[in-house]
Amino acid sequence: MGGLEVPEGTDAGDLFGRASARLRRVVPFDAAVWAATDPETGLITAPMLVEDLGDRERCADYWESELLEENVVPFRDLAHASVPAAGLRAVTGNLPGRSARFRRLLQGQGVHDELRAVFRAGGRPWGVASLFRTEPGGPFVQDEVALVAGFSAPMAARLRRFARLSGPQALPDAPAPGLVLFDSSGTAISINDEAREYLARLPRGPSVPSPLGVRLPIWIIGTALQARAIARGRDHGGARVRIRTVEGRWLVCHASNLTGPDGRAGTVALVIEPAAASDLAVIVAEAHELTPRELEIAQHVAYGLPTGEIAARLFISPHTVRGHLKAIFQKTGVSSRGELVARLFAEHYWPRARRNERP
Repeated sequence: MGGLEVPEGTDAGDLFGRASARLRRVVPFDAAVWAATDPETGLITAPMLVEDLGDRERCADYWESELLEENVVPFRDLAHASVPAAGLRAVTGNLPGRSARFRRLLQGQGVHDELRAVFRAGGRPWGVASLFRTEPGGPFVQDEVALVAGFSAPMAARLRRFARLSGPQALPDAPAPGLVLFDSSGTAISINDEAREYLARLPRGPSVPSPLGVRLPIWIIGTALQARAIARGRDHGGARVRIRTVEGRWLVCHASNLTGPDGRAGTVALVIEPAAASDLAVIVAEAHELTPRELEIAQHVAYGLPTGEIAARLFISPHTVRGHLKAIFQKTGVSSRGELVARLFAEHYWPRARRNERP
C-alpha cells in the first residue's frame, strides 16, 4: 500500500474534511473525529470535525475517558511514540476491552475497532484523528496503520501553517478575563458575563449543554478535564490551550483544580482571556519554522534593538545575528525589520515596545 498525498485546504476545518474524504477511499472507516491540538499541551482545540457519529454530545464522555480513565494508546503517549498511529485491536492482541474507552463508550455504539493518530511536526502535536470501524469492516490492519502514520508529518505541516498570525490580534472591545467554575464532578456551576462574551466568539463545534444556560465547547470541557487529571496525578502537563476566535484572534484558556479546607481537590476554575505574547511564542516560532534562537532574535527586533545590542545581549557576534536575520526574513517572507514585526507580532502583544522600553 503506497503513500497518500495530503490535500490542500483553505483552513484547518476544510483540510480535515478533504483529508478525511481522501483517506476513506483507501482506509475505509464508518465514523471519525478530527481535531486540532495545542502544540504545547496536546489538548484539543478548534476546529474539530465529527463525522457520522450519532450522539455528538457524547464527545465529552470520550474526552473524559481519554484524560481520566485507564486506556490503551492515549493520545498523550501516541504523541511521543516512534509510530504516531495505532489500531486498538492490534495493540491489545484483539482484546479491546482492556481499554476503558472501548468498554464504556465504543462497544455500545457498535464500534469494532479504532485507529487513532497524532499529527506531529518538530516533535509537537498539531492535530489528532480517530477513525472508527464497525464489525463488518473488520479490524484495521498493519498496512492501514502505516498509511495513516504517513499522514502525520504532512498533516501537521499544513496545520502548523494555518496557525500563522494574520491581521491585527488586539480585541478592541475585549472584556476582562472570563471565569467558569466546575464542581468536583465536572458540572459547570458558575460563569461570569465576560466568559459568556468570550464563548460567543469561539467557532462552532461539538458542545454540551450546561445548567448555566450556555453550551460549553468541547475544547473548554477538555481543558477543565485536564486540570482534574493533573490533580489526580494522571498527567504532569498543563491545563492550557490556545483557541482561535471566529475573527481569527487568539484566546488562551487555562484551568486549575482548587483545593478545599481538607486539602482535597474540588472546584476547577477555568479562565478565558486574550492571548499574550508569551502565550503565542511557540505558535509564532513553529508556524514559521523558526528555531528557538531565531525566535529570540525576532523578539529583540520587535523591541527595536539594533544588531550590536542584540549580539551583546545574546553573547554572539553581529555577523551571527545578521545571518540569523537573513534566515528569519527568508522563512517569514519579509525584507525588512518593520515587515518582520508586522508579520510576527501584532501591536497588541508588545506594549513595552511601543513605549521604547527594553525587555
